[in-house]
Amino acid sequence: MCGIIGCVGRGAETLDTLVHGLSKLEYRGYDSAGVAMAGDGIALCKTAGEIDELRGALADRSLAGSVGIGHTRWSTHGPPTDGNAHPHQDCHGDVAVVHNGIIENYQRLRDELVGAGHTFTSDTDTEVVPHLIEDALEAGHDPEAAVREAVSRLEGSYAIAAVVAGTEAVFAARNDSPLVLGIDDGATYLASDVPAFRDFTDRVVYLADGEFARLDGDGWTVTDHSGDRVEKTVDTVDWDPEETGKSGYDHFMLKEIHEQPRALRQCLRGRVDEMAGSVDIDDLGDLSPTGVQFVACGTSYHAAMYGAHLFRDAGIPAQAFLASEYATATPPIGDALVVGVTQSGETADTLSALRAARKRGARTMVVTNTVGSTAARECDHALYIRAGPEIGVAASKTFSSQLAALNLLALGTTSTTDTREIIAALRDLPGDLQRVLDESAAEAVAETYVDSDAYFFIGRGYQYPVALEGALKMKEITYKHAEGFASGELKHGPLALVTEKTPVFAVVTGDGEQARKTVGNVKEVEARDAPVVAVTDGRSDVERYADHVLEIPETHQRTAAVLANAHLQMVSYHVANKLGRNIDKPRNLAKSVTVE
Repeated sequence: MCGIIGCVGRGAETLDTLVHGLSKLEYRGYDSAGVAMAGDGIALCKTAGEIDELRGALADRSLAGSVGIGHTRWSTHGPPTDGNAHPHQDCHGDVAVVHNGIIENYQRLRDELVGAGHTFTSDTDTEVVPHLIEDALEAGHDPEAAVREAVSRLEGSYAIAAVVAGTEAVFAARNDSPLVLGIDDGATYLASDVPAFRDFTDRVVYLADGEFARLDGDGWTVTDHSGDRVEKTVDTVDWDPEETGKSGYDHFMLKEIHEQPRALRQCLRGRVDEMAGSVDIDDLGDLSPTGVQFVACGTSYHAAMYGAHLFRDAGIPAQAFLASEYATATPPIGDALVVGVTQSGETADTLSALRAARKRGARTMVVTNTVGSTAARECDHALYIRAGPEIGVAASKTFSSQLAALNLLALGTTSTTDTREIIAALRDLPGDLQRVLDESAAEAVAETYVDSDAYFFIGRGYQYPVALEGALKMKEITYKHAEGFASGELKHGPLALVTEKTPVFAVVTGDGEQARKTVGNVKEVEARDAPVVAVTDGRSDVERYADHVLEIPETHQRTAAVLANAHLQMVSYHVANKLGRNIDKPRNLAKSVTVE
């Protein structure tokens, strides 16, 4: 849930490269940062707070060394303090280590090391690693063997990078936490995510669980747990470094909201044949599921709920499960296809759920944004959403792209009577969404309700997951209380909380039974003096009972969900902006949740 950077081969620019890499990983969420340079000794600097705090501390120091590692920490073991920040060292200061993940047996290891005379200076689980390396060095192991020995004793999830005094190399290992190498002429990089080094190279090597990497002046090698060399493929990242910049927008989130039409075009391109009325997706083969189980977390779970609805409408039994619940109590699978939805492809709970399904013999698929991710490598099938890099912690364009990709998955593996109508709606979706973004009255709505006590969101059918996602966005970036409900559930308890200070956002599309019933729920709200914001295509007449209206073009019910969601994203963004929140890096949250 934090960021790692390592660098070999940049000479005098190594330190600046490390700090630059950390700045590119800020979107992952963090509360402290640090760097270590290795030469004849270890030079280290780390601080609680943001990277600017680290830069300030470095301005007063001179860190010498030819190779280095850096880290942004998101606290798990111990509060965000200078002492708990990474890198961590051994007793003699000859080893420095950074780590993502959780070492589950750290307390036993720590007790053992303390009993042997080691002194600890932090509350973290990570600190056991440099002390284990220290012991292995004192036992006569060379630096690489010492790091291997230390890693062999760890249980849990980890991505580890280490440097040792007197050795011009970075050593790294991974298990259930991502690491990727960047390959350049004369320099090699190591990171938890590609943006850390994308300004320098587009050639990457993804490490798999159980693999060990060494970066030195001769280049890089990857070996397995036995030390045997692993031949790795060098891939090319197909997005430009400028895609991770703000491009004139005040926040990454606002930029990424406005990138949604382009992201949808990328998701749909080459996959839809409107003339034939068909969908063709690579890697699906003859996949024809008789049942589907979706597993996901957070925003991706809302996409999974939407996906399950798509399959049920096609007559295929489908359910969406919270991955954290599924992993610990796997339900009966039968011959169901298990689909993990995860933007990063590294979400720990979702990976655990997919692995539990595979152990029970299920076919697995991942719907993800990240080529080469752990989920993409481990699952039988991968469907890429092609949204491009998303820097803002709160998902925006990846959610809309997930909805589009799940439509493609359902259309490509099932049959419905309105396939051509859906395909036509998907064709028009990027343009319709551009119109929504250009004309949205979301900022005026936000101005009106910025001081509200709480916010409720309601919807039925395909709009129910949108209501949940609207509430989640409001919570994530405004820190205000918000809840989403199936419209019919409002009267079964939540209505007791409705007052004139709790605006209700009602997503009402179409003119069918679901729309008519939701209009009835809106009337219940109106009768209790709560303000109503209707997100609607105008077909249900709900605007008669609303204080504000956010309009969407008339379209299919499936694609209406994507359009409605854009309005709610914009409302949350503008409320957060007016409150002065840290929109791109909400407190306590991380972009990639790699611990369970």
